[in-house]
Amino acid sequence: MHWTNAAAMLVMITSGWGIYDDDVVIEGFHFPQYLRLGDWAAPSLNFHFAGMWLLAINGLFYFGYGLFTGRLRERLLPIRLHDLIHTINDTLHFRIAHEDITTYNAVQKILYIVVILAAISQVVTGFAMWKPVQLAGLVWLLGGFQSARIIHFTGMSVIVGFLVVHVALSVLVPSTLWAMLTGGPRVRLRPASPTPPPSPELPRAS
Repeated sequence: MHWTNAAAMLVMITSGWGIYDDDVVIEGFHFPQYLRLGDWAAPSLNFHFAGMWLLAINGLFYFGYGLFTGRLRERLLPIRLHDLIHTINDTLHFRIAHEDITTYNAVQKILYIVVILAAISQVVTGFAMWKPVQLAGLVWLLGGFQSARIIHFTGMSVIVGFLVVHVALSVLVPSTLWAMLTGGPRVRLRPASPTPPPSPELPRAS
């Protein structure tokens, strides 16, 4: 699910840049052709819709699995201010050794929560822009069609920023990258301590 999400996001980001260039949000800012998926808006839209359905379906399974098994709660909560300050301080001093990769530090937890919310926002705003007449109420809640486009573009920027940080930290801590490629590490349960034998009864005095 992790790599399917990653592939879907890459398809959506690069095809989204092709759609963006057809009607820019920031005047004078365009993405070069070699970064775009699709020669012009129509092919980019086709790639974008394909990536959208893959991301939405896989994301539902991913989110449902995380909620049902408790994995999301276990991995992402709680977030303590003390832990956050300590992690930021260590990172600024390049102390980013991550001995136990089965647990996330406070910064990782926040980043994952932000990117999950950004992905949900992308799906919602994407549907609003795709069907603005049928989903007029949703478009209105988002502040209008152009506002939905700006939110969508902002969400894309957040996801791209997350991917850059995510990949950079994976390279700096190679064990995490290897774990993502192999599905590890395997969590081994500690064997239960053997039950001590009952102490012999002392003979009673007659």
